[in-house]
Amino acid sequence: MKSFTLFFGLSLVLLPAISAAEKNTPQLRVLTYNIHHGEGTDRKFDLERLARVIMSTEPDVVALQEVDRNTARASGVNQASMLGKLTGLSSVFGKAMHFDGGEYGEALLSRFPIDQVKTHPLPYRFGQEPRAALQARITPTNGLPSFLFVGTHLCHQSEETRTDQTRQIDRLFLSEKDNLPIVLAGDFNARTGSAPMNVLLENRWLDASSPKSRIDYVLVQRNAPWKIVDVTVLNEPIASDHDPVLVVLEWRGSAHVE
Repeated sequence: MKSFTLFFGLSLVLLPAISAAEKNTPQLRVLTYNIHHGEGTDRKFDLERLARVIMSTEPDVVALQEVDRNTARASGVNQASMLGKLTGLSSVFGKAMHFDGGEYGEALLSRFPIDQVKTHPLPYRFGQEPRAALQARITPTNGLPSFLFVGTHLCHQSEETRTDQTRQIDRLFLSEKDNLPIVLAGDFNARTGSAPMNVLLENRWLDASSPKSRIDYVLVQRNAPWKIVDVTVLNEPIASDHDPVLVVLEWRGSAHVE
């Protein structure tokens, strides 16, 4: 780095030039949010409030947990569809179980096109709530490659079951046939260093939400050329019993993944 002395005694430091490629490196804003079936800590069901929280983060993709579809508890509302309409984002729902006259599970929102949606049941034991991983192929329009976005919510009742579930998730996405990058997000109900998280983090996955998040995670593959730009945990104590977690990723690879 060079410096030059100007005539009035100040030094001018010449910084390294930023290339056009660096200026235009595409980013992905990933939000994970457990919405507590739409019920806030004030016991009010308010999807418009949740939509405002979601849109305040300007997300590209969103993984939602504890989503009701047509349950009596949620007054028969399809929450994924409604949040999609309120945010202007595309929405898909994945059922984990039947509940209260309707369904309960995960949802994904995206400002990019969504296709190839699959719901993968996860292992659980008798007396526990069924859980699932919801997968969708996302096709960005901002220079990012297509990628798999996976949202999940692991068992809150047993570490042994959570460990079985992370093993299943790891197996499901061990050898993706299209060789797409994978972004995995959700409420894992487990801390870093626990057995369920060790299944993932000691092998192929990187915690992009570290060190700020505790049980709500955004994970990426270790070998994928993502740069973690920023992590924000919003202080939002009313809309849900979880705070939303936003991770900003920057893609440093080719826009076309073979």
